[in-house]
Parts: sequence; C-alpha cells; structure tokens
Amino acid sequence: MIYLCLAIMRMFLARKIRNSKQARMERGRMNQADQTGKTGKVIQANQEGVSPDEVLKEIKERPTRRWNWARRVLLALLAVVLVALAGMGVWLADYYHADGVYDRVAQQAVSLEVAQNKSEIVVGDRKAQTGIVFYPGAKVDPAAYMPLMLRLAKQGYYCVIVKMPVNLAVLKAGAADSVIARHRSVSRWWIAGHSMGGAMAAQYASKHTDQLQGVILLAAYSTQDISRTKLAVLTIYGSKDGVLNRAHLAKYKKNLPVTSQQTVEIPGGNHARFGDYGLQKAMVRLPSPGLISKARQQRQSSDSFASIR
Repeated sequence: MIYLCLAIMRMFLARKIRNSKQARMERGRMNQADQTGKTGKVIQANQEGVSPDEVLKEIKERPTRRWNWARRVLLALLAVVLVALAGMGVWLADYYHADGVYDRVAQQAVSLEVAQNKSEIVVGDRKAQTGIVFYPGAKVDPAAYMPLMLRLAKQGYYCVIVKMPVNLAVLKAGAADSVIARHRSVSRWWIAGHSMGGAMAAQYASKHTDQLQGVILLAAYSTQDISRTKLAVLTIYGSKDGVLNRAHLAKYKKNLPVTSQQTVEIPGGNHARFGDYGLQKAMVRLPSPGLISKARQQRQSSDSFASIR
C-alpha cells in the first residue's frame, strides 16, 4: 500500500513537472495571445448578454481551481501514506517477547559462553569447531530460542542467534555471512531457523552450499531447490503445530536432498514451543489437550539433531 501510494505521488509530481516545463515554453506565445483572447471572449460575452467582468473573473480563477484540485489529491495521498506507516509501526511493535529468558539461560549455562550485542546472541561452547546460525521466527524476540540453543551448546555447538531488523528474517536473509565472518574459530557451520526464519535459512543455504554442513528447519520448509546439494537437512515439526501449512510442507519436500534429509514429527509438539515466547496468536482457538511441555519439545528437537549430524 505504501509503495503504491508513493508510486502514484511520484507519477503525479513527474507529470506536474513535465507539464510545468511545457507551460513555461508556451508561456511566451500565450502571453502575446492572452490579451487578444480575453478581448475576444469579452466581445463574445457582450454578444451573448454576459457581463465582461464575469468572463474575466472566470478566466483568472481557472489556474487556482486546478491547483486546489492537485493540492487535495496530494494531501489525500499523503494522508493514506501516513495512516499506512502508522499501521505498520503498530504491527511491527507488537511482537512476541521473551522476558527474563536471557538472564535465566545465562545462569544455567555453566562453563558456556553467553553474550549478546546489537546483532546477535551467543550461547556456545568456546572450544566448539561446529557452529549453528539461527534465524528466529517472524516477530519473535530472538532470546526466546536461547533454551533450545543451550541444549545444543551442551552437545558441543557454538550457537549464534541473529537479531533481525524489526524481528523479520525476510529483511536480512544474508545475515549468516557476517556471523561466519566474525566467528573464525568455528570451522564448520549449520544454519537453522524457525517458521519464517527457517524459510530464510533455507534460502541462504541454497546460495552458500559450500559454506554449510546442513540445514535445520523448525516448523518450516524450503521453497528453494537444494535437492542436488550435499547438505544434510533436518525438518522438525509438532503434530499439533497449528500454524505450519502442511500442504506446503508436503509440496516443497521435493526441494530437499533425497538421501541426506530427515523429517521428524514430535507427538504433541506445537508451533511456539521451539521457543519460549508464549502462545502463538494463530493457535489461541486451537484445542490444547495432548500438548507436551516446552522442555520436552526442545529436548526432542536437540536429540533429533544429534542423530543426523
């Protein structure tokens, strides 16, 4: 909507400028004919019984009416853009929080590195040779995935959770480049992601197959074809996911390597419990009986990864 409004405004202004240039070129000729034209209109008005003053007034008001119309259009478009921007700001500000998770994991991570800066959160074994770059789900606090990363770190991995712009991995699918460049002590890398983050992780993997060992997709699928690569791919989802499009999951399975991919369905697992950020809005109306705990779902996820690496 915003881009459409801006495009319309740009087209309108470009036309206005073009017309203005043409008007300046013709103004000289028009000025010479102006008085003659006005005189002709006055004579015609006299013949028709119309007051000459009314004719001259109407001629003077024409440019003003055109400008008033153009100004109203511009103001209306500006109002639409401002409303759209305000709505987008509200939508982006409403994300899933992970209050207190960072401090809790930091206390539990005995002998492990836990640190963060403006671009990432690290939970890892300082001696690890294998790392995992993790892309969070859409509008989810990256700290929400620290409990799962802690389990993987205890298995000997160096895990880096990327802090995405406005919590949307789609805006920075290439973020793994800078992670790999910064942590040069890690010699082998996997990339993982949850939901939209998983889709973006697969997109990155499709363009950097020589830099990665494999891909972990949590409640996600790859729309990019990586079937002919040597990447190992692990897909994990819960039987009570409630958000994942199962039809798309089945449709895009053909994009994964046949011999080096594994799919795990966690009985009683749902979409949100790969992280620690509460209930997903799309799942509020779904029946909850049979759900397993976050700890159990995350433990089964980390155990599944141990079986494929």
